Amino acid sequence: MSKYNTLWEYVQKNGSSSFQLTFEEIENIVGIPIDHSFLKYKKELMEYGYQVGKISMKEQTVNFNKID
Repeated sequence: MSKYNTLWEYVQKNGSSSFQLTFEEIENIVGIPIDHSFLKYKKELMEYGYQVGKISMKEQTVNFNKID
């Protein structure tokens, strides 16, 4: 079980074709601050029918896109 499973389930339940979450929102969902390891874990999201899009360090946001 990944430390980001809670986030992946949240993204899947959202159901939107694409949406954005802030780092703070992700921290609230997962219970831990987002860190560099997120880049390693992001490929797990494909099992939930989504992929991580743009990650903006400046705006502190992550885009999520549904896989067609």
